Amino acid sequence: MKRSWNLLSQQSNGLYTVADFERAAYRLVTEQVLYASDRGARSAYHLIEDHFEDFFAALAPLGIRLERNAHYRYLVALPAHADGVPVTLEETLLLLVLRQRYDEAARQGSLEEFGEVVVELPDLQEAYPALTSRPMPEVGALRSLLRSARRWGVARLVDSEPDDPQPFHLRVRPAIVEIVGEAWLQRLDQHHRDDDSSDEAATEDDDAAA
Repeated sequence: MKRSWNLLSQQSNGLYTVADFERAAYRLVTEQVLYASDRGARSAYHLIEDHFEDFFAALAPLGIRLERNAHYRYLVALPAHADGVPVTLEETLLLLVLRQRYDEAARQGSLEEFGEVVVELPDLQEAYPALTSRPMPEVGALRSLLRSARRWGVARLVDSEPDDPQPFHLRVRPAIVEIVGEAWLQRLDQHHRDDDSSDEAATEDDDAAA
């Protein structure tokens, strides 16, 4: 049974306040992943790690499962009902491609210190159409899609130096393994069903007009 934030703050001997626990819980839920290697998330990560069972119990009634990866040092909040979060087809396809690139790098032993994988833009430009049978988004649209990927804690952009021919470098983060799984495949399947329904409706309209 979880202890109250008030009790935990009292037991911390002044190290944490009730507001610290509240902010950490809110940040975990809204950002979904907290990495110890991220300077801005480090304090919240350590607070939750030190009181893992209490946060686990606090989030469970909300349908959120808290998991911890001790090797790469991140925490991830996995909602049981993520189907209510709107995700576009373009976002879904990109994240599935990034998951494939991550898995391939893992098989080759190319993971970096914190479990990240560097995906260069030429590699992505080759992999995306090969895996999706769709043209690669333009750089501007790709940046926007990757901002969404950052929202789920699965990727981040690193701006290139002025003399670098690539506009940015992409780093895929290890929590993609937990987040982009079966639910994302179901989303893709739903997108395909929606497309089929739209095509059928358009055909029926054309037949009626004829």
